[in-house]
Amino acid sequence: MTLSWISVFLESQAADFGAARNTQEAYGRDLKDFLAYLEARGAGFATATRAMVEDYLVHCDAAGLASATKARRLSSIKQLYRFAFEEELRKDNPAIQVKGPGKGKSLPKSLDHDEVDRLLLQARQMPQKRHDKLRLTCLMELLYATGIRVTELVSLPAEAVRGDPQMILVRGKGGKERMVPMSTTARAATQLWLTLRDSDPQVEKSAFLFPSRGKLGHLTRIWFFQQIKKLAISAGIDPAKVTPHTLRHAFATHLLAGGADLRAIQTLLGHADIATTEIYTHIQEERLRELVLEHHPLAQPLKTGL
Repeated sequence: MTLSWISVFLESQAADFGAARNTQEAYGRDLKDFLAYLEARGAGFATATRAMVEDYLVHCDAAGLASATKARRLSSIKQLYRFAFEEELRKDNPAIQVKGPGKGKSLPKSLDHDEVDRLLLQARQMPQKRHDKLRLTCLMELLYATGIRVTELVSLPAEAVRGDPQMILVRGKGGKERMVPMSTTARAATQLWLTLRDSDPQVEKSAFLFPSRGKLGHLTRIWFFQQIKKLAISAGIDPAKVTPHTLRHAFATHLLAGGADLRAIQTLLGHADIATTEIYTHIQEERLRELVLEHHPLAQPLKTGL
């Protein structure tokens, strides 16, 4: 069972974050080494404690591993347990308070307003068929307007958007439901797609807003990930920085920059723990620091006659 944690985690990293094969292999090596350490002590991912994680880092230090290697291994462990907590594989996160060997905390990748606008524009222009244009536009507008997870998006029921609602009900991780507001443009794009979808005889009685002939019955995360990469290239944006998850980050950071309350953002994103949402405060702190350094009179070099 413990090895399956690694497999599911790596699949999630590839689908949700666009992790490259080399990155996945590095995660896999790190986590297998940690698992071997745990199993030698009669434990596993499901039973490991904070003390065990810290003892493992001491073990790595004694083995003479470089600080960068130790930091990467701890990062792999932290990401695994964050995933396990969000997927309810564990009710706690034993690595959340473990400090590493001094590697700085990285902020989530995001996109600025101009980049998002360019992606949305390409969604309306790039596909050749009207069917594909309306579907991709609806997907992109919904993703940016609501900040829902890509899995929640591609599996959204058609009934959730019938009647042109101002808010939609989203079923998130662990079956938890939340209400998410829709922007005017997202509502318009959704109703255009829904009308075309309903007129398609091949759709038949599919319950999904974005039906597919695949075994899931709806579009896959991988398919949407590939479409976003194509949009980025067409928009002149580095595809390495564009994934469905970066659109989710853009939703949160743009809300926070506009003055939204952190608790409200937590609710909209469906985070079980406010600590997960607090990463966005670091982005806001950087923005405020830049404003002070740029505009405060005392931040400018003093001009003296000396």
